[in-house]
Amino acid sequence: MVKLFRYYIIRKNMNKKTINNSENERKKVLMHICCAPCSIYTLKKLREDGADVYGYFFNANIHPYKEFKKRLVTLEDYARISLLPLEVDRTYDLDTFLRGALDYGKDRCLFCYRMRLEKTFKKGVEDKADAVTTTLLYSKYQRHDDIRNIGEELSAAYNIPFLYRDFREGWEEGVEASKALDMYRQKYCGCIFSEKERYWRAG
Repeated sequence: MVKLFRYYIIRKNMNKKTINNSENERKKVLMHICCAPCSIYTLKKLREDGADVYGYFFNANIHPYKEFKKRLVTLEDYARISLLPLEVDRTYDLDTFLRGALDYGKDRCLFCYRMRLEKTFKKGVEDKADAVTTTLLYSKYQRHDDIRNIGEELSAAYNIPFLYRDFREGWEEGVEASKALDMYRQKYCGCIFSEKERYWRAG
């Protein structure tokens, strides 16, 4: 545990290279966080690139509410040990999510990505962040290209860069680290639809 703690917190000898390869300026990056396990590798890589990262939790898609609370508590615990500044939007606007998801039908994930990322971009504008990114880019179960496209569209709309990385390369490393930390690992993406897909069987 001590070795993991030392590995994932900010280190004094951290690589000073920034996102844009500037040698003298660290970029303030707002990282939307879907859950704690997905943040481990993402945070590590961004810090290695010299980014000044702070987290933002906004996930009204998560169902049921007890699951929402469990994921949030897990993230708050990890934020403390990793020294990650974290802002939490406790708004649980499930009704808006469900209406939008149902309107999108089989492409409901696109609404979910846009809803959460747009809120993050608005937050980034308020905070004068240098860039916005998301831990959704870490998961091998998400629609990666769609996340990137939506992020780039919102970047143009809000005039703030979308920091794109393919963090899926660190999938196994992140999984092993979360297990070593005895971190709560959810069994489905988050929404009621994904819960059904994970557990429901016809008949």
